[in-house]
Amino acid sequence: MFIDYVSILLINMAAGFILLAWFLFRGLDGDSHKSWVPAFAMTGLVALASGFHMIQNWPLPGSFNSAFGEMSVFLGVLFLGAALALACGWNLFFVGVYGFFAGLASLIIGIRILDLGLTKEPLLAGIGFILSGCCGIFAAPLLHLRNNRSLRAVGAVVLVLAALIWLRTGYKAYWSHMSDFMGWAPPTLHAPDTR
Repeated sequence: MFIDYVSILLINMAAGFILLAWFLFRGLDGDSHKSWVPAFAMTGLVALASGFHMIQNWPLPGSFNSAFGEMSVFLGVLFLGAALALACGWNLFFVGVYGFFAGLASLIIGIRILDLGLTKEPLLAGIGFILSGCCGIFAAPLLHLRNNRSLRAVGAVVLVLAALIWLRTGYKAYWSHMSDFMGWAPPTLHAPDTR
C-alpha cells in the first residue's frame, strides 16, 4: 500500500485558483496589492514544499509523481513569484510569461491523461489539467490586456471551473483516505519479527 498526499496539493491549488480568480476580477484594479501577498505566499509555499518532496521521493505509482509533483512545483514558483512581485510593486507580466511554460506543461499532461486513461477519473483529471494549463498559457496576455474586464471575467471563470474540479477531487480523496489509510502504521510501530 502506498500513502499519498495528492489531496493537499489539490486543495491548495484550488484555494490558489479561487484567490487568483478573485484577484484577477477585483484585486488587479485595487490599490492594496500588498494585502494579497500572504495568501499567494501561503499557496506558493505549500505547493513548492509538497511538490519538491513528491518529485524527490516518488511516493505515488508511476507517472503520477511527475504529473502532480512537478506541476505543484511550477504552481508554487508562480504563486511565490506573484507574491514577491506584489510585495515589491513589480509588474506581474513576467510572472505570467513563466506561467505560459508551466501552463503548456499542464495542458500536455491533461491531454496525455485523457490519452492513456490515467487516474480513477481520467476525463475529470484531464479536463482539470487542461483548464489549469489554459490559465497559465493565457496569464501574460490577460495581464497585458488588464483593462479588458470581460476578458478578465472569462479568465476568472476558467480559474473557478478548474478549482471546482480540483476541490471535488481533493475532498473526495480526503474522504476515502480516512478509511483507506485507517490501518496503516509506520514501520517503527510494527512488531519486530521474532522468527
